[in-house]
Amino acid sequence: MSSNRLIYLPLGGAGEIGMNAYVYGYGPVGKEKLIVVDLGVTFPDMDSSPGVDLILPDVTWLKERRNDIEAIFITHAHEDHVGAVGHLWNDLGAPIYARAFTANIARRKMADHGHSDRTVKTVTKWPDTTKAGPFTVGFLPISHSIPESSALVIDTPQGRLIHTGDFKLDTSPIVGEAFDPALWAEVSKGGVKALVCDSTNVFSHHEGRSEATVGPEIEKLVQSAPAMVVATTFASNVARVKTLAEAGQRAGRSICLMGRAMRRMVEASLETGVLTDFPPVVSPEDAANIPRENLMLLVTGSQGERRAASAQLANGKFQGMTVKEGDMFLFSSKTIPGNERGVIRIMNQFSEMGVDIVDDSSGLYHVSGHANRPDLLKMHDIVQPQIVIPMHGEHRHLREHAKLAMQHGRASMVCVNGMMLDLSGNEPKVAEFIDTGRRYVDGSVQYGAMDGIVRDRIRMALNGHLVVTVILDEDDELLGEPWCEVKGLCETGRSNVALVDALEEDLSQFIGRAGQKTITNDDKLEEGLRRVARQTCLNEIGKKPEVTVVISRLM
Repeated sequence: MSSNRLIYLPLGGAGEIGMNAYVYGYGPVGKEKLIVVDLGVTFPDMDSSPGVDLILPDVTWLKERRNDIEAIFITHAHEDHVGAVGHLWNDLGAPIYARAFTANIARRKMADHGHSDRTVKTVTKWPDTTKAGPFTVGFLPISHSIPESSALVIDTPQGRLIHTGDFKLDTSPIVGEAFDPALWAEVSKGGVKALVCDSTNVFSHHEGRSEATVGPEIEKLVQSAPAMVVATTFASNVARVKTLAEAGQRAGRSICLMGRAMRRMVEASLETGVLTDFPPVVSPEDAANIPRENLMLLVTGSQGERRAASAQLANGKFQGMTVKEGDMFLFSSKTIPGNERGVIRIMNQFSEMGVDIVDDSSGLYHVSGHANRPDLLKMHDIVQPQIVIPMHGEHRHLREHAKLAMQHGRASMVCVNGMMLDLSGNEPKVAEFIDTGRRYVDGSVQYGAMDGIVRDRIRMALNGHLVVTVILDEDDELLGEPWCEVKGLCETGRSNVALVDALEEDLSQFIGRAGQKTITNDDKLEEGLRRVARQTCLNEIGKKPEVTVVISRLM
């Protein structure tokens, strides 16, 4: 019996939607040669990660095995799959392989972090393959909501694996490659050990719709609009951006792209040839001089992002453009769970301006880029895998997908981030658990989720902050009174005096009562001052703030 094992380990994307990072390994236990599939980000929110710019998977386990990483393969160019390559490449140091459109986006991200674009290797689609240690990997075209999405065919000494990436079964996707069931059947006919499969829409019981179905509905909507039309969608959904632009063009409107991500995605699509006939666009400067009834803006910010073009327009003006009463704003997108508040906030801001809001509640103006439940079963039937491993989904999605596979006679298991599976046998087995988590990109630095920085921010946001300063002379006598500075706290408490006055009085009394052992010991004095300050705040305003104590001694 071989002493080698075949492993699968998600570091992100399994038990959540976003931050995708998956590892495959083959070799002796603990000495496996590794490949990484996708390095994505997820986005922060003000409740759980205030002030954070981006969230990355914790790749400490991989960093410790840097010399065993043969390659990094990127399935497609969505941020939750490629967004972390520039941030994490120094930790991993392996060549990055992607198809042309995705490679174009990856190179831009590497350049943003000062890395050589030669690190990113452009590969062609199946049947071409790339050798990476014990693995041979091919990019198998699949339809999704971004051009040149690919599943990975991963051949190993213990059998063939297929990692679907994000996918839908679309035979007329407008931009990108149509799903080819005959090609997938051909690739699978020799036997597939495991299908590691997208789970996002497992609870949607109707068959998925093609991207081609939304074009006529959008065109009718745009033609009916009496004033300016503004539309937002995912910038990476180049097919939808094209559909929107063509609808505007046919309605006799000039098209203006607003938002860096929107322009970059269209530029990358044109540079790599996945777009060849995008309608002509005008600059925001030129758009300002075009009659509003002849203008259509395509803008970023479909998920309520505060700095995107949609939010800027909702706040008043962006790049010289404003929306006015009678204009129409179309959300040609689905709101990702967790983003509802930001999207609704923007909708209400536009509504207050008299703008007509159109969203996808009718189902006419957006189709998902992910396979629904019947499509997942169709994929299982085409590939006929021995094992189905659900990925790309929250825990409830993974569990439902595993149940679905097992109901149809296939071995399956729920595998979440940090759970390493041994795929060597006929059924998946848990090999071990590893520590995993998140890293925060915050300005120009990165730090771990357990470092306490975000925790401290949340505490300050919830409770406010107080600085207590005392000065003692060489005889340990208080010079003057303690003084306090407050942030985020009510100025007057229950006693109807200024909170600062109440604090300074109580702190003075504490120092006057304190014994010599406390006064001469900075740690004990700081602890006592903090305790008194928090208790006074609790008595006065019902809050216990975060307290910083500054003790100065004159020598």
